[in-house]
Amino acid sequence: MAYRDFDAVSLDRRALLRGSALFAGGGMLAGVPLSRAWAADVAAMRGAVQWPAVDALLKKFVEGRRVANAVAAFGWGQGAPVQVGGGTLTIGDPAPAGLDTLYRVYSMTKPVTGMAAMILIDEGKLGLDQPLAEILPAYRRMMVQKTYDGSITDLVPAERPITIRHLLTHTAGLGYAIIQKGPVKDYYEARGLVPGQLSRMPIPGISSASAIRGLAAFADELARAPLVYQPGTHWSYSVSLDLLGRVIEVAAKQPFDAFLKSRIFDPCGMTSTYFRVPASEVGRLTTNYGVLNGNPIPIDPARASIYLDAPSFPFGGAGLVSTPRDYDRFLRMLLGYGKIDGKRVIGELAVRVGTSNLLPPGTSTRGTFVDGQGFGAGGRVDEKMGVYGWGGAAGTVAFVSYNAGLRAGMFTQYMPTDALPLASGFPKAVLADLAAAAAKRKAA
Repeated sequence: MAYRDFDAVSLDRRALLRGSALFAGGGMLAGVPLSRAWAADVAAMRGAVQWPAVDALLKKFVEGRRVANAVAAFGWGQGAPVQVGGGTLTIGDPAPAGLDTLYRVYSMTKPVTGMAAMILIDEGKLGLDQPLAEILPAYRRMMVQKTYDGSITDLVPAERPITIRHLLTHTAGLGYAIIQKGPVKDYYEARGLVPGQLSRMPIPGISSASAIRGLAAFADELARAPLVYQPGTHWSYSVSLDLLGRVIEVAAKQPFDAFLKSRIFDPCGMTSTYFRVPASEVGRLTTNYGVLNGNPIPIDPARASIYLDAPSFPFGGAGLVSTPRDYDRFLRMLLGYGKIDGKRVIGELAVRVGTSNLLPPGTSTRGTFVDGQGFGAGGRVDEKMGVYGWGGAAGTVAFVSYNAGLRAGMFTQYMPTDALPLASGFPKAVLADLAAAAAKRKAA
């Protein structure tokens, strides 16, 4: 199918972005529970793991031209990352993809925003259970839909205040235009409560609504929207991490994007992580593809990418472009409990709390992306297995395993994530390689 023919087909908008919830780590790789003893064996192996199953999986999709590239980055402890896989920036382009290639990481922005909030909590500028209205008074008297995704006029008062914990864990009762249906979805889109971007060109099946200009304006307008659940009662994927960006800049008295740069990116040595890709770096940017009937169609070509434009505001939930090497440095800092290269970036307690299960007691997760799991500061958590991480809408995923001392990330660019069994196959391949290395070690 030619690029010009793309307007003849459509993508399901919910399917296109629901991959932002895909997380390949969890406490169960490929659905197989990992024991602490097994994780300890994995940690002892470290450099002995060669990742042949991961390499075969990534090559299958790249060599079959189903994706332009698929790059995995693995690291043990504080060691340097190892690249597995490859490909090119664009299908048919000889420019290679690797650890320094720029990828749209979409919802992998959420753990970064979550950890930024943990810095302020650690410094006493925010409280984990502090009411949001103490920072943003417009949220003092919130109203809630009587029926989820039902009427936006048949409302009842919120039974409890929204807290910072609620924002970190998607339990504030806020909605998401990529999740909600009916009147509340229309309300969000009509008022620009759509904190994300996909392409400069219109795409059939995807709303053309653009985000309201300015993070403060976004927060003020969102305060007028009805909540879809009572705060603290349900895990519901939402714009809460985008709103948290406004909370961070008010509490820090510094613009949100500047705070991330000065407090996380610069001290971690993340020199290639942006909300807007500089023109000088476009040669490292991938093309993003929509998969239709198994065929990859460019929906955000690198040279004409919307990420070359200034966003409406820095989207704390889905706005970052980063490289496998840069994001691995973020993971490495987390695995070091807030330290990297001997430098303290985040307090140890803040990291330990942020990567723990912060869901309010009694929160329902039934039928959600995190059913049976915990949730921390912007990412899924399995405390028993010591795993924290999240994924992005264009097939990316990254996590740390504290028990195993492992950092892992997989980067590609296709949407929706479930259109190809690549992102979902990655954890299975990781498990296969770890199990093979463990068996080889045991037999030696």
